[in-house]
Amino acid sequence: MKTFNIATIPADGIGPEVIAAGVAVLDVLAARDGGFSFNFQNFDWGSDYYRAHGRMMPEDGLDLLKGHDAIFFGAVGAPDVPDHITLWGLRLPICQGFDQYANVRPTRILPGISAPLRDRGPGDLDWVIVRENSEGEYAGHGGRAHRGLPEEVATETAIFTRVGVTRIMRYAFSLARSRPRRLLTVVTKSNAQRHGMVMWDEIAAEVAAEFPDVTWDKMLVDAMTVRMTLDPASLDTIVATNLHADILSDLAGALAGSLGVAPTGNIDPERRFPSMFEPIHGSAFDITGKGIANPVATFWTACQMLEHLGQDAPARRLMKAIEDVCAAGIMTPDVGGSSTTREVTDAVIESIRGSNR
Repeated sequence: MKTFNIATIPADGIGPEVIAAGVAVLDVLAARDGGFSFNFQNFDWGSDYYRAHGRMMPEDGLDLLKGHDAIFFGAVGAPDVPDHITLWGLRLPICQGFDQYANVRPTRILPGISAPLRDRGPGDLDWVIVRENSEGEYAGHGGRAHRGLPEEVATETAIFTRVGVTRIMRYAFSLARSRPRRLLTVVTKSNAQRHGMVMWDEIAAEVAAEFPDVTWDKMLVDAMTVRMTLDPASLDTIVATNLHADILSDLAGALAGSLGVAPTGNIDPERRFPSMFEPIHGSAFDITGKGIANPVATFWTACQMLEHLGQDAPARRLMKAIEDVCAAGIMTPDVGGSSTTREVTDAVIESIRGSNR
């Protein structure tokens, strides 16, 4: 029997609540299938660790994670710790240190969830957003000078490399090829950003020649928000820069009903390092400890992790359980339900145990 070593980093806010729910569901799923098991190792890094040690994770944090098959991450961010410290102290060092250059965010309207789009339901919105996850606007290059003076200046340099753009385009075209519609939309802003984004467009066209069976088009990022809202069925697979996809994927989650159901995977496609899987809803301190955090995003994220680990059948079983529970109206308040985190988790577990698939 295969045992997968998974590093769990619950971190901040509702992170511990949803990761605990995810671990419980994964253990039941493994027991149900019988062909694999999980060995979870928990790391107590995050804002509490920062308050105690002055850093979000230990200096050898990446070495401690390196031997794991995957990382199951909760959420990062706290009201009393600046966001740039929490993000650059934990999540981004893992993504960049392990070269998890493909951030993959599936989005669709789940059964039982009322989406804000008029007359839209399951099947009308089914996207995968591929976010370049290693450079672009989040490269971390720039600086500040003359602090506090009238002439103070701050620079933030977006970095686009031929290697980085080419590999994310190939990943996105390959993913589009694997989906039934074989359709890819490349998001850009080359009308205003005339250096990095023009190269982005040029490389997209070059890589497209390698995938003649994939239909592709190009959209300016501002026009893309309109298309996502008014014509969601015209989209399938989407690729965008680090910043653009960060924004568009939150819009996608909202259009599907709630960020509480939105998953993501930070993938190293070459599998040199562990990939990291996390719900995208954030730490949500306003509901922390109330027992109403939506665990669906974490469960869906677990599906992505299972697929990455080669466990496609269990991933499908878990996704079916999520859909059945949502369709039955067992949902948390953020999507119009009245159930608690525990009640949704228990319902998914019972669905897995009763599944014949």
